[in-house]
Amino acid sequence: MKRRADLPELLAPAGDFECLVAAVEAGADAVYVGGRLYSARAYAKNFDIEELDRAVSYCHLHGVKLYVTLNTLLYNNELQAAVEYADELWRIGVDALIVADLGLIRALREELPELELHASTQMSVHNVRGADVAASLGTSRVVLARELSLSDIKAVTAGCKPEVEIFLHGALCVCHSGQCLFSSLVGGRSGNRGECAQPCRLPYNGGKYPLSLKDLSLAAHVPALIDSGVASLKIEGRMKAPSYVYTVTSIYRKLLDERRSATAEEARELARAFSRDGFTDGYLTGRLNGPMTGTRSESDKAETRAISTESYTPTRVPVEASVAIRLGQPSSMTLTDKRSGRSVSVTGDAAAPARNAPLDATSVKDRLAKMGNTFLTLDPSDISLELDEGVNMSPSSINALRRSAAATFEISHREPVTIKELKIAKNSTRVPAKKHRTAIFYKISAYNAYKPDGYFDVIFLPLWQLFDGLCDRVPDGVALPPVIMQGEMADVCRMLERASEMGIKYALVGNLGQIGLAKEYNLTPIADFRLNVMNSLTKDALVELGLDEPMLSPELTVREAGDIGGREIVYGRIPLMLTERCFMRESFGCRSCSEVGLTDRRGFEFPMVREYEHRNLIFNSAVTYIADKPEQLSLFSDEHYIFTTESGEEIRAVCDAYKKGLKARTGVAIRRIGKRSSG
Repeated sequence: MKRRADLPELLAPAGDFECLVAAVEAGADAVYVGGRLYSARAYAKNFDIEELDRAVSYCHLHGVKLYVTLNTLLYNNELQAAVEYADELWRIGVDALIVADLGLIRALREELPELELHASTQMSVHNVRGADVAASLGTSRVVLARELSLSDIKAVTAGCKPEVEIFLHGALCVCHSGQCLFSSLVGGRSGNRGECAQPCRLPYNGGKYPLSLKDLSLAAHVPALIDSGVASLKIEGRMKAPSYVYTVTSIYRKLLDERRSATAEEARELARAFSRDGFTDGYLTGRLNGPMTGTRSESDKAETRAISTESYTPTRVPVEASVAIRLGQPSSMTLTDKRSGRSVSVTGDAAAPARNAPLDATSVKDRLAKMGNTFLTLDPSDISLELDEGVNMSPSSINALRRSAAATFEISHREPVTIKELKIAKNSTRVPAKKHRTAIFYKISAYNAYKPDGYFDVIFLPLWQLFDGLCDRVPDGVALPPVIMQGEMADVCRMLERASEMGIKYALVGNLGQIGLAKEYNLTPIADFRLNVMNSLTKDALVELGLDEPMLSPELTVREAGDIGGREIVYGRIPLMLTERCFMRESFGCRSCSEVGLTDRRGFEFPMVREYEHRNLIFNSAVTYIADKPEQLSLFSDEHYIFTTESGEEIRAVCDAYKKGLKARTGVAIRRIGKRSSG
């Protein structure tokens, strides 16, 4: 759906109140902030509820919208508090929430149906199908993945039902958002929970920085973005200083208003505010290569430090007033915004006959003009006063009239909603005598060497590998590419049609838009871990969309996973990252495809495998293994196995180990379920 306004909304970040003031001063149409709870920037200063109340007032006085991020994945025991927190945000007048957790979205639609929701980029929306499913769940806007080209952005915007928001400027994750488990499973700090330790900024393979991307800047493409129909252009940077927010926002404000690209000097000014050896527009233009890589040099830091660090103080809104103080009648005060003409009126105590000194106009105006700790300014000369002769009114009553008028003018509170207790049922399914087991093989040679013996009910091969001519037999199922751009959809549909004709019955799906896609080709969809099931309400939402026993997130502990119930990854190297760029081709050459990896500073090796259209999967150095933990295996009705570097013989040994409850073979780094560090 194309935007409703002539120009896209300019959406600026704010990590604290001074940054918010800087964003408003610089011309943002909307500002997004994080609260102290459930925000994907856990280490930003963020806002408590009182600060958010003040922020809403300030933004609305200046005609700016305020969005709050509630975009982390939630555990069962957090859902009730998250919905009640959302109710507080609704009450103080927040314009929208940016959300990622399907369970939370489901609960908010039931409890707060009028609250506007925007689907975070963490939901991994890459195409029209994904955007429309997000809209069907109750979101009015989707934030597209950063990796889309301009042609894909235009196609999604023109074809989908919700509004579209894209990133305009700021830091880039090398992994597709919502698909990164590197920080969580290796470092114990979950990116999906706002705690990312940024492993992509660390050195690999002898001191190189292959995963560190330059910051995004689309300043050279503003006219094309205006023409694309997107509703909102988003600047990243809730961890940045007020000077960064002001500089970047003001430059893009000018570019949008003048419908032009940045000059060379404006581009240099953006780089001085913050860059990593310059900027990249590689995703938008399709130039996915080495120049996208960059680290923050000492000269970059020096340039940023040299920028003026002036403070940003709130700009007061000039108002005029009309006041009536009449004998025996309630007093009244009307405040009017001198810029927009917006007015509010309140009433107060009545005036009484004066016993001694009656009120005089000058002293009354002086008292009414004292706006104190508000965002308003009122000059006594801008007060029109009707004052009866010979009347009096206490100073406290005059002050109360002024305070009431200012509060009514500033505050846009809504009536709170009574939040019911959420129905979050714990898993009560008895594990059947015959477990349902699935496996994915990333290596065709291992698949060919492994002779099925009935241990697995469904074996998946990556869809694109099915047609390379190397497959000895038709598998039970295909794994859809984790990312399908709009421009790739026709090719994927052709492959799915052929797969269906070959008799394939199942599809492993890892994206909302893929559920209906699989069904269209008569394939039974089975949920992959990429759908991020962290709580029971998310599982319920996916079941309603047609998925049976969705696969659980690898970030859950054994107890958390057991309480939800479903399919669990019980063996294998879990994919940590999905990259749009082909680092194997760049760093090692195509002849080394799927035979290479990354080695970190500690010597841990992370295998890499090619995905559809030369994307790369980076796998954990440690193997998830619980064959020797029968009490854990008993919690899951469905089991999932991931085979990457294993040979056919090693795969048979794994199956035998799980049948017999054997310990893992020596020399292999082991990860236990719920243990996030492999080091």
